[in-house]
Amino acid sequence: MKPLLEMNHITKTFPGVVALSDVSFKVYPSSIHCLVGENGAGKSTLMKILSGVYAHHEFDGEIHFNQERVQFNSLKDSQRLGIGIIHQELALIPELSVYENIFLGNEIKKGSMIDWNETIVQSMKYLQMVGLNVVPEEKVKNLGVGQQQLVEIAKALSKNLTLLILDEPTAALNDEESENLLQLLRNLKSNGVTSIMISHKLKEVVSVADSLTVLRDGKSVLDIEPSNEPVQIPTIIKAMVGRDLNEIFPKRVKHTSEDVILRVSNLRGYDKSKQRHVVKDISFELRRGEVLGVAGLMGAGRTELAMTLFGNANNYVMSGTIEMENNVVSIKTPKEAIDLGIAYVSEDRKGNGLILIQDIKENISSAGLKRLSQYGFVNPNEEIKVAQQYKQDINIKTPSIAQKVKNLSGGNQQKVSLSKWLYTSPKILILDEPTRGIDVGAKAEIYTIINELVNQGLSIILISSELPEVLGMSDRVLVINEGVSTACLDIDAASAEEVMMYATQ
Repeated sequence: MKPLLEMNHITKTFPGVVALSDVSFKVYPSSIHCLVGENGAGKSTLMKILSGVYAHHEFDGEIHFNQERVQFNSLKDSQRLGIGIIHQELALIPELSVYENIFLGNEIKKGSMIDWNETIVQSMKYLQMVGLNVVPEEKVKNLGVGQQQLVEIAKALSKNLTLLILDEPTAALNDEESENLLQLLRNLKSNGVTSIMISHKLKEVVSVADSLTVLRDGKSVLDIEPSNEPVQIPTIIKAMVGRDLNEIFPKRVKHTSEDVILRVSNLRGYDKSKQRHVVKDISFELRRGEVLGVAGLMGAGRTELAMTLFGNANNYVMSGTIEMENNVVSIKTPKEAIDLGIAYVSEDRKGNGLILIQDIKENISSAGLKRLSQYGFVNPNEEIKVAQQYKQDINIKTPSIAQKVKNLSGGNQQKVSLSKWLYTSPKILILDEPTRGIDVGAKAEIYTIINELVNQGLSIILISSELPEVLGMSDRVLVINEGVSTACLDIDAASAEEVMMYATQ
């Protein structure tokens, strides 16, 4: 079988950084090819080259599509050949309808006017193709993330695609939505559409991939052809990080202290905007120098609990008791939480955790500026020293602390967000989905940092939707179901089945 796509000897450099070095790979027709690698390995850059985001004169190497050499100067050029890309950040206009979004920039016209009736009819065909049961007139802003993802795919298919590129398509989806999307890719394959999927979720990769390429540090280090034996997850991990990760969760002497630093009793939070209790009745204790995992299904109230503890930034109507070091406290603002020694690393690092247009040093110092200030002025030399120290201690991979945060990989952005809050010298660190959207190598680094912090006496509340992560990193597990704490289990006695039982009862 001849390949549909060949990318040969692709090299792409940015100022001071070699993003891709002599990368070659093939994709065969009517197949699903997965592209995996750590953050910063060059996956998205390679796909931007393929889709024409980077013009042919901006990189070295050749692209062959349908056995012919091609050169793209823009997205339009690749689209004309039937190549479409869906980025991790969806490119939909919330205020427009589904059918308007599907044919945006590719309008169906009758003469010089848009034929809206035909647009609606055709949009229904593509919605049926992707299995999305919504009316075309529905505004995109009223759809869930999983549904919006399907609208993006329908939009791509409306351009008569041969090759569909998806960058982390399931990153923001729950398990059911993810499986539906993967099944859609299988269906598209049977209808002759080839897909390239970038993903960090290795279970999904091995379940759906016909072929696979692993990138590491801008180089292709593993290629699995369609005729080869199915690849195993440990093989992928070893290729990604250049070493075996037999212990995904690094070992740590589990916590034994009984010194309670935080006690929460009958905590309730009412969201006036949604007119419902998001936290109904939660009680727990956090001991000094331990990791308390927080488990629960989506919508259980885990992030809402974190927000109530971190100064009630969402202005819930609160009741219940919070004690820190045996003193009852009232935490009405994030500033009060920071002053008490509570820090919160948000699950949404791009939206709430970081200022993307600022550089690394400015982000790290942003929550602790008063420590760098005298008479209202920040000491720039001290700010540089602090940032350099965290760059070294937490291994932020960047040429310079003057690098804009928006240019960092997800894993390094997370390290900057973590550094920002560690600089406030917290007693309690709340980590909300600390490894979401980062690769296995960066995850292992974050886990190691967590263990080091706990060994130094820091108390950590670890919120995660990945149950193996909760069980692998925690000393105890607090289970929440619909805003109610249903169990707090010692890790030695906890099992995934038991946690799920308490999370669903």
